[in-house]
Parts: sequence; structure tokens; C-alpha cells
Amino acid sequence: MGCCHPGFAGSDPGCGPTPAHQVKERAHLTAVPPGRPLNIPLQKALPDQPLQGPLAADATLRRRIQPWEFEAFFDPRELRKEACLLYEIKWGMSHNIWRYSGKNTTKHVEINFIEKFTSERHLRPSISCSIVWFLSWSPCWECSKAIREFLSQHPNVTLVIYVARLFQHMDRLNRQGLRDLINSGVTIQIMRTSEYDHCWRNFVNYPPGKEAHWPRYPLLWMKLYALELHCIILSLPPCLMISRRCQNQLTFFRLTLQNCHYQMIPPHILLATGLVQLPVTWR
Repeated sequence: MGCCHPGFAGSDPGCGPTPAHQVKERAHLTAVPPGRPLNIPLQKALPDQPLQGPLAADATLRRRIQPWEFEAFFDPRELRKEACLLYEIKWGMSHNIWRYSGKNTTKHVEINFIEKFTSERHLRPSISCSIVWFLSWSPCWECSKAIREFLSQHPNVTLVIYVARLFQHMDRLNRQGLRDLINSGVTIQIMRTSEYDHCWRNFVNYPPGKEAHWPRYPLLWMKLYALELHCIILSLPPCLMISRRCQNQLTFFRLTLQNCHYQMIPPHILLATGLVQLPVTWR
């Protein structure tokens, strides 16, 4: 892919940001008053010490991805072009969970899943089916439409989607596609530490003794994407802009909040980033 991921560079016309100083990730995080953007480069976090490893007799071992693949695909700071899907399927009241993974081919990974799922299985309306996706990128608007069509044809299927990053979230059609998915009953959330840990333990062929050695990504990125997802759900303008510097391979973000963001987004979501200072009204 190129040095800058398409759809992330630039700013929203309504925000009118101005250049701001750049702060290292380990430096003190500065509160952002309304209307003031902040550019911050984020470095990689160091992983914790390992504890224990997977069993050699694990039946899912051959279906697991390699540790380097997990880190390359699911690092929220990396603007990798390809997408990876880790998924779980559970039928009816059974406690058994079927796990597998997929990647982009000539088609998006979501389309590959739908085609594979419908061709290999005969869905009986009397049996419920619960599907959980862990996606490195959120669906584009075309995939969102295909997912809604798939679910409308199979009302016994429920879908929960966890995403590591928001794909070209400045694009109006992509934003509307995610809203349509949510309005159709699909749960969409940004991956948190618990989801990363779950995926590492259940989908990654990690080395012996490294069960808890999943990459520790900065919580800040997860909170920023969660904030932007709230903007999408509430039909608000984008507040998060992301770009990539080719020279030092750092990913930068710029956070610009308008009055509508302060009025509509729950305060705890704004404050969770550690970068936002809520306006004070004096009486």
C-alpha cells in the first residue's frame, strides 16, 4: 500500500482545523478545549511477560494465524490495506464454538465469508445461529449492504462485529453503511483489550509459553476509534483525522471537536480519551 491510507488524510470542511504541535506518545497528554486540534504520533507499546502456551493437541491449531499476521493486521496504528477476519459460529443451544479465519482475495473478506457460509451450510430456520466477527477493518458501504441482505435472508442469524479500525471513516457512504448495519440489528464495537486477548488465545498459533504475550496496543487508539464510532452512530461530522508519515513510519491523528460533538456525545466517552476538556458554564 502507499504511505498514506486513502480516505484518512484531510479534514472535514466544517471543522476548520489549524496545524498544532506534535507530542510523543510517552509525553504528557494535553487536554483539548473545544475547536482545537491535536496531532500526536503513537509508538508501539511493549508486550507484557508471557505465561503459558497452547496445547499441541488443540484441534484448532491448523486453523490459527501466525503471531506476526495478527500483529500486522490488527494493530490499530497500522494502516494496512488488506483486511483479516477472525470469526466464531455457534449453533442453537450448543456450547461448541466453530472458529476460523479469512483474508481478502479478489473480493473483500466479508463477501468471502458470506459466500463460503451460504454455500457450505443449509440453514434451518428453526435453529438459531450466532456469529461473532473480529475484523481488522470495519466494512465498507458495499460490504455493509451485502451483510444486511445476508441477514435479511437468514433471520435466524445474529451478528456481532468487533473492529480494530474504521475503514475510510471520512467517506459519507461508509459512515451511512455502518449506521444502516446498526439500525438493522447488528452490534458494532471497537476492539478493546479483552477482545485482543481473546483473539490471541483462540485464533493465533502463538509460541509455547506465550499465551498472554499478545501485543499491547495503546488504549488511546481504541478510545479514539470508539469516539469516532459514536460520531458515526449519531450522524455527527467526523472528529478524528488520521495520516501517515512516510519518513519515520509514524501514524498521526488529529482530533477536532465541534459544538455538536460536545452536545451529542456522552461526556464519559469524550473524557475517556484523556485529550478532551469539557467546556465549563459559569453561572
